[in-house]
Amino acid sequence: MTTAIAAANIFAFSYHNCRNISSPEDQSAGRKVYAGTAPARSVLELEDNENVREYLVEAKGKQKKTPTLVHQAIRKTLESNTELFSILNGGIVIVARDAEVDEKTKQMKLLKPSIINGSQTQGELRRFFAKTFNDDYTEPSIRFEIIVTDDDSLIADISIARNFQNDVRALSIAGRRGQLDELEQRMNAAFPGTQLQKSESDQNDTGGSLDTEKLIQVTFALLPVSMIQKFGAQADPENKVFSYSQKTRCLKMFQRMVEELENEEVYHCFLDIAPIAWGLYLKWKSHQGFIGTGIRSIERENRTVKEVPDGLIFPIIAANSVFIKHNGLRWVIQAPKVMTDEELIRAADQAYKEMADHNPQTMGKSKACYSHLIQVTSLIARLTS
Repeated sequence: MTTAIAAANIFAFSYHNCRNISSPEDQSAGRKVYAGTAPARSVLELEDNENVREYLVEAKGKQKKTPTLVHQAIRKTLESNTELFSILNGGIVIVARDAEVDEKTKQMKLLKPSIINGSQTQGELRRFFAKTFNDDYTEPSIRFEIIVTDDDSLIADISIARNFQNDVRALSIAGRRGQLDELEQRMNAAFPGTQLQKSESDQNDTGGSLDTEKLIQVTFALLPVSMIQKFGAQADPENKVFSYSQKTRCLKMFQRMVEELENEEVYHCFLDIAPIAWGLYLKWKSHQGFIGTGIRSIERENRTVKEVPDGLIFPIIAANSVFIKHNGLRWVIQAPKVMTDEELIRAADQAYKEMADHNPQTMGKSKACYSHLIQVTSLIARLTS
């Protein structure tokens, strides 16, 4: 490798930390391998021309331009666990023909760099910064590995090898076992034509299939405390934070509910309220009552509310759980007429600003925020009973 790189085809790559992890075999072959973490913005403008996979949502000639479950998982991590992104995401692998490291400026000069694994991550990061990222978020870090070589054949081999994966997720297992079939039937009865995602390859809600993991999460948020106690899901049944922040746990809990006969009552309650929970989620996702609250993390378009962050919605849904009752036939929601959306919006606005420090992720993970809203609905439920 040269000690000074020519100006043409140079990419300035900023990083937090970087280590040379080249093996003896790498050194013998004239290669170098670096690894570390970098600000997420550092990867936004990298090319991916050496990658065998491009960002599938934007791929030309693709019949399906909807995000897969992989994209959705990345989005959920960015929006709900930004500070853990570098831990929960596998990062990116970059190849470059040459590299210079300047530890003083924390910057690398890369000759003709290209992402060879991580185009989906880059695409979702671009979407996050363009659509979602604002002052309420902390810029995420990303893990990187940079392989420096001018061997074109090796670059092709690395790209193919790094993109070969055959991961079977819990959702696919639940789908194959038929554990989602009854839930799909209930949802289809309330929302005709609904199909649940039952594997990674299924399209999301924009392409005809509903986000099953999100449905299960919001249903757990609405599940009455009495049912959570019977299920024995956790030591503190009133703490609904898990419904927002632990989607994998929610899916596994649902699978337990289906498999274990002693949970039959809880399972039937879950099936009854799932369409109610999803209806509430859709309602609050674009609730125009948030106009005028000054909540910056709400996405607006033409002076209307386009999208409310999940961190605000989950405590609101959980607060409605006090109104879930069994009417002798099935579980239903029976909210008194005095319980208005305006009351919940005021309570949510207060929790967001005074308890969550204007951060939707903090609100979604704060037991205090959930408790604040549940106190409002519980008081109204007692006064009207």
